[in-house]
Amino acid sequence: MKIYEYQGKEILRKFGVPTPRGMACFSVEEAVDAAKQLGGSVWVVKAQIHAGGRGKGGGVKLAKSLDEVRKFASSILGMQLKTHQTGPQGQKVRRLLVEEGADIKKELYVGMVLDRVTQRIVLMASSEGGMDIEEVAAKTPQKIHKVFIDPEAEDISRKIGVPDPAVQQADSLLQALYRCYWETDSSLAEINPLVLAGQDKVLALDAKLNFDDNALFRHPEIAALRDLDEEDPLEIEASKHELSYISLDGNIGCMVNGAGLAMATMDTIKLFGGLPANFLDVGGGATAERVTAAFKIMLSNPKVKAILVNIFGGIMKCDTIATGVVAAAREVKLSVPLVVRMKGTNEDLGKKILKNSGLPIISADNMAQAGQRVVAAVKKKKVKRKVTKKKTKRKKK
Repeated sequence: MKIYEYQGKEILRKFGVPTPRGMACFSVEEAVDAAKQLGGSVWVVKAQIHAGGRGKGGGVKLAKSLDEVRKFASSILGMQLKTHQTGPQGQKVRRLLVEEGADIKKELYVGMVLDRVTQRIVLMASSEGGMDIEEVAAKTPQKIHKVFIDPEAEDISRKIGVPDPAVQQADSLLQALYRCYWETDSSLAEINPLVLAGQDKVLALDAKLNFDDNALFRHPEIAALRDLDEEDPLEIEASKHELSYISLDGNIGCMVNGAGLAMATMDTIKLFGGLPANFLDVGGGATAERVTAAFKIMLSNPKVKAILVNIFGGIMKCDTIATGVVAAAREVKLSVPLVVRMKGTNEDLGKKILKNSGLPIISADNMAQAGQRVVAAVKKKKVKRKVTKKKTKRKKK
């Protein structure tokens, strides 16, 4: 689960991480009032979406008067902000953060994630913070320092250029960031940039906190911060049916039982020249109703031109899936090619149900065959569409 920057800063402050003063705003007038209440002569007007790269996308502006606060708030609120993390469709800005200005001497980077190889939390830090941190990691990886925490980190502040007068405060900030990461069950705790404000002060100028969904039951106060407007509607609908679903950019819908098999299925589609439209794991105890819901979710994506169902029958029996597939195909009046591959418990019974359904289901005996046939079905459909368009144009002439 993701939250907004201003919410992340509120949590960080509870753990003792210093941040600029700021106020969340939902209208232009609220933004102007916030600037008045904060006082001073410089404010930062920041778009609040669940994505990074907002500055490059035009979602962060420095205002030097109340008129500029009004101007920037008016242009940012309601805009479709596009960054490298939103994709080409962008995300609509529905709220702002207005903050007091800061005396920035240097921008740094710190972040914590779980390293699955060592099974430890890793602190990543760099002297090159700010909007181009991804470029720094790609071109000058030696400037990214890593410390594997178990559970105490060695002093890294000096390695990233924190001056001596501010080292003690920086060390305290990193310890507070670690406590925040650990105690909130975060999957990511990132401050970019962490700034040197003068020679003896560090400040979290940004905050990005993501949380492990499986641990949210321990943190109802964090779960309450969830904003469904920032999430994919299809993923929200899938969660209601206990389906693991993630939207992708392709045109072949995938319904599989088991995360590993789902990943292998997507790789197989790519191997034969296709592009998966989603990751969808129906789990080991899927019912006919859940399978029907899965079909509806996949077909809600207008890009889907074919569906591949790939099932290994263990706990989940093939005949149960076959019954669900037939029921779903009839209920949604399936109009795209459907390829089904089944192996395992009650496999023969499942194949018999599909065969006797009277539906134009394309069967496959193995993964490679399934991948080849679903990609071929998409290509065949494209050819038919082109031929139909040509005939329509000739008739009009």
